Amino acid sequence: MCPYRLVLEHVTSRWGVLVLIQLLDRPYRFSELRRAIGRVSEKMLTQTLQTLERDGLVHRDAKPVIPPRVDYSLTGLGREAAGQVRDLALWTERRMPDVERAREAYDEAKRA
Repeated sequence: MCPYRLVLEHVTSRWGVLVLIQLLDRPYRFSELRRAIGRVSEKMLTQTLQTLERDGLVHRDAKPVIPPRVDYSLTGLGREAAGQVRDLALWTERRMPDVERAREAYDEAKRA
């Protein structure tokens, strides 16, 4: 797989999109981020964060305190990618009625 396709897959994955959009607001601790996103397993969120960190999109700040505190935030590169992903999400929300009409027309044509 081409490297850019792999990054595109990471950024546009189900959880990657939600993590990036959520982190646009502010840094989050792991448990806060998991609650904010909802319905994501701890394992999946961990894998997603590690992947995005490896790609240079997410910064992991582990503070040496007890109990341990880890904050996640976007890097400059991550902020740029998240902005693009958010714009696509907003476009999807705005154009959903058109998509639904197209689906209905397609389904109707298939039935006929």
